[in-house]
Amino acid sequence: MKPIIVIGSGVAGLRAAIELLENGCDVLLFAKDELNYCNTDKAQGGIAVVLKEDDSYESHIEDTLKAGAGLCKKEAVELLVKEGPKRIKELISMGINFDKKEDGSLDFTKEAAHSTNRIVHALGDATGHAVEQTLIDNLKKFNSIEIFTHRQLSRFYVEDGRIFGALFLNTKTNEYEVYYADAIVVATGGYAAIYKNTTNPPITTGDGIAAAFMSGAVVEDMEFVQFHPTALKRYNTPQFLISESMRGEGAILLNDKGERFMEKYHRLAELAPRDVVARSIIFEMEKRGIDKVYLDATKMGEDFLKKRFPTIYNECLNYGIDISKEAIPVAPAAHYTMGGIQSFLDASTSIKGLFVAGEAACSGVHGANRLASNSILEGLVFGKIAADSALKFAKNNPTGAVAIQKPDCVECDRAALRNRIEDLKETIWNKLGVIRRIKQMEEILQCSWALFSKHNVDYNCSEGITLRNMALLASIIAFAALKRKGSVGAHYCVDTPHAYDNKQHIPFRISDLEEEL
Repeated sequence: MKPIIVIGSGVAGLRAAIELLENGCDVLLFAKDELNYCNTDKAQGGIAVVLKEDDSYESHIEDTLKAGAGLCKKEAVELLVKEGPKRIKELISMGINFDKKEDGSLDFTKEAAHSTNRIVHALGDATGHAVEQTLIDNLKKFNSIEIFTHRQLSRFYVEDGRIFGALFLNTKTNEYEVYYADAIVVATGGYAAIYKNTTNPPITTGDGIAAAFMSGAVVEDMEFVQFHPTALKRYNTPQFLISESMRGEGAILLNDKGERFMEKYHRLAELAPRDVVARSIIFEMEKRGIDKVYLDATKMGEDFLKKRFPTIYNECLNYGIDISKEAIPVAPAAHYTMGGIQSFLDASTSIKGLFVAGEAACSGVHGANRLASNSILEGLVFGKIAADSALKFAKNNPTGAVAIQKPDCVECDRAALRNRIEDLKETIWNKLGVIRRIKQMEEILQCSWALFSKHNVDYNCSEGITLRNMALLASIIAFAALKRKGSVGAHYCVDTPHAYDNKQHIPFRISDLEEEL
């Protein structure tokens, strides 16, 4: 049996790799950058899980379904919630130290749209880093794994609907490399970094989704992009995420006049679902003619803020903001993508031998709007499931002898491509952002598809692959958004504000796009 390829080094990819290794499988693990450079490592808030006596599976399921605005797949949500405690207990056995109360019990906190305190967290507001490091430490205990860093996925090799290999660009040498496998697990994350304003690291450009789509895979619900309401808004500084946990702990949103405004938009005010809060901030900014609002956490006190939110406290201090004494300037930014490669309960996809987990997948657990702190849980639960399914498939369906010709590379003008990427990011933000309009979506669909068609070649640089994938993903988002004849969850179109089709999913292949364009 050939090794199984795992692409992505966040929580889903690492958990999948560990499961495969524990079952005696040889694994090739690919990371686009350094092993720990990913969204998981940046995640702040925590992990939602039913571990308290006064909590229940039913409650967590109901909260998730409500946040998903009628588009969650209940079977997937039930699987996520009921498998969650096992995966968290495994993580604890691997060595993670979740924050505890003085009596030694887990310190559960609450986030928006949760009906009870069920969020476990580590290192205050650096849960993702603790999870990432714990999984990496356990991964390195195995000998039957090869780890390839600085490899950007370019394409998959599929024949008769069955995957048998993948093409990567070595971004250190700018040379292409081909790898064969009996099964591949995609855990490359989402596509929020194709937006100008984003909380994601720049590598999060949907490479796995783009490669699968170009190979004929079905994608689903790609219009649902979650915009985090509160990213640091300060000129010439990164858009650092200000965790939703701060609002869960009592921080309030203020406009430029120091007035609390969320109560005008939703009965839950600051604790409304993320899509509601993000839109409300945009509406308030447009009404007031401002480009930011303020998150006020000063009432929590310096000692509490330093202990509970050390990362946020220190990061803001680096930019001259003492959050114990002044409000934080914030604005929405692209944060999480609910759409992705269509997947089923066993993490399989429409391509035989291709499995997917984490943010690259559209498993149905998030619906139209992800419930806070369900993302790391999804990576843990479906990472394991993807590994189990991939191993079973590979044992029963060996690929046999195959040979792949490396592509002829196209020389690239890196500076010109970088400029084009930045222009496209701004266009995507303006036309496919928090608030959308039909005419603008039609415009970006036409121009981004033309851009994809022009750049759908094998450049010998990362910028070329990135521009191609960004243009393709912009086309996919716009296509899906125009198919949805109403607004629901994270997709809000001012021309169709009513959610009368909110029970429908939008699955399609590249052939569907080609037929219409």
